[in-house]
Amino acid sequence: MRIQEPNRAGSGSSPTETVVSVLMVGVGGQGILMVSKVLATLCQAAGLEVKQSEVHGMAKRGGAVFSHVRFGAKVHSPLIPEGEADVLLALEWAEGLRWLHYLRPEKGVFISDVRRIVPPFACRDRGRGVAPRYARSTPAEIIGRLGTGYALDATGIARDLGNERAANTVLLGVLSTALDFPEEAWLEVITRLVPPKTVDVNRAAFLAGRAWVENAVLPEPAPEPAPPAADPLLGRIVNRLEITRAWCKGCDICVKFCPERCLALDAEQIVVPTDPEACTGCRLCEWLCPDFAIRLHKELPGEAAPAGADAGADAVGAAR
Repeated sequence: MRIQEPNRAGSGSSPTETVVSVLMVGVGGQGILMVSKVLATLCQAAGLEVKQSEVHGMAKRGGAVFSHVRFGAKVHSPLIPEGEADVLLALEWAEGLRWLHYLRPEKGVFISDVRRIVPPFACRDRGRGVAPRYARSTPAEIIGRLGTGYALDATGIARDLGNERAANTVLLGVLSTALDFPEEAWLEVITRLVPPKTVDVNRAAFLAGRAWVENAVLPEPAPEPAPPAADPLLGRIVNRLEITRAWCKGCDICVKFCPERCLALDAEQIVVPTDPEACTGCRLCEWLCPDFAIRLHKELPGEAAPAGADAGADAVGAAR
């Protein structure tokens, strides 16, 4: 199977000895693994050899996710070397930029949603009210440097169809114009792999992505966030950590990632706050806990702790 110039035909030519490499990247929860499974299944149905490599696990809590898919008459390795991806499909804009060096120079196809998902690690200054840092490159700047590139508001297209989680299928529609498989084959695999209740919206999202390519227009760049207004309650807010000891498995993830180093494991290997005053309320511990054992509450002094704090939960507050 070969890469072709993007079009709507999908002629289904016979495979060649060429190995096609597609790198898919994004953020946990966007459906990267479903998209890669659709492509891998499609290639297998066409009689091609497919090798796939992916990362997941903790990424499901909001971290980076990627999947290498390589297919052809004979594939020897599942990993795509730097500079050899025929297609880079990005479900999140900054992740697409981060992996650009994997795209084949001049000949590679770049496809990306312009949606921004700012990870907590982007907040370099963890003071209250500070806007997170984010990649400043605009779609026009990036697409102008590439041989073939598409940047679209896939999330917006999916939202208009009734389910913004189908943004990944919108991007599959764009991808289908760059790979030589028939439209009907894509739709058959999508229908088989997506949840039954979402078949209609996913089929519509796929066709919308294909249709978008015909009149591709770069979306307007998102405006820079305005400085937050001063909050008169800011100095009185209390950051209170609620830790449910029965749920904590002692994995140590929150301890290692806490930017202020205000958490530790006790003698029973259960997380406890060691310096509540240092907590800035960044929520990294809450977001990364795989067992949902930590919750952060932002309260005014004197507000009552929830009932859950009396049932196996420790609650420690710090005014900042």
